[in-house]
Amino acid sequence: MRVFLAVARGESLSRAGRDLRMDPATVGRRIARLEARLGTALFVKSPQGYALTEAGERMRGPAEQAESAFSAGIGAATGLGAALTGSIRIGAPDGCANFLLPQVCAAIAAENPGLETQILALPRVVNLSKREADMAITVSPPSAGRLLVQKVSDYHLHLAAPAAMAARIATLDDLRTVPVIGYIPDMIFDKELDYLSETGLSSVQLASNSASVQLMLMRAGGGIGIAHDFAMPFAPELRPVLRAAVSLTRSFYLVRHDSDRHSERLGRFAGALTAGMRAEIARLEALAAAQ
Repeated sequence: MRVFLAVARGESLSRAGRDLRMDPATVGRRIARLEARLGTALFVKSPQGYALTEAGERMRGPAEQAESAFSAGIGAATGLGAALTGSIRIGAPDGCANFLLPQVCAAIAAENPGLETQILALPRVVNLSKREADMAITVSPPSAGRLLVQKVSDYHLHLAAPAAMAARIATLDDLRTVPVIGYIPDMIFDKELDYLSETGLSSVQLASNSASVQLMLMRAGGGIGIAHDFAMPFAPELRPVLRAAVSLTRSFYLVRHDSDRHSERLGRFAGALTAGMRAEIARLEALAAAQ
């Protein structure tokens, strides 16, 4: 079961071998032996790695429950909670992935040295049904699918520009005298990212599908744009603009597979992740307010 779960999470023999400290060929033989005993295929090998078959998906939930029960038994016997191990992949919008998750995941990794955490930064919605990730951070709660959805935290955004440009903007009308930076209009993958519609600005002179690239364009003097408050401490060249007139609030949500609701391992990681994100958003937004 331990080998099966390592391959299911790592989606390759080599990643599973690293987690198990086992040769990949040995991992492959163990999986082949398990499939032979069960009389059914648990994985399909593809260019992307090892994907669970329907039988493998049915087996994963009970296997993780058994793993959780075993960990709980160790904790009960020793009085200590077992450290997290294995591989966990988080999908997130690139702004969150660049400015929040590195600090949060590094702290979790320091407390769980046997854990491999992968951050999948994508300017689109992560497809959990295809197991692109074990969990995802989104800016809108999904309305379809068998998913566990938990609100993580609100966060705030304001207009920002290089210091010299910011000094020339005193009113909303002044925004029309400077270049505007924003998303590529036809690549806005979530309505919550359509920031500029709330400012009355419709024309974008410099655009990217990445929030991080937009911030770098602002830092390079390309124009004014909407920036996450939690990203401002990483951009000392920028200054907030018209904070009282243009102030946006959005939310992050943690989304997981419904089949993982009984996984003590993923539940503990999700708890550490949400607590870490809330603390890091608060810390960075406080720094931004003091700039």
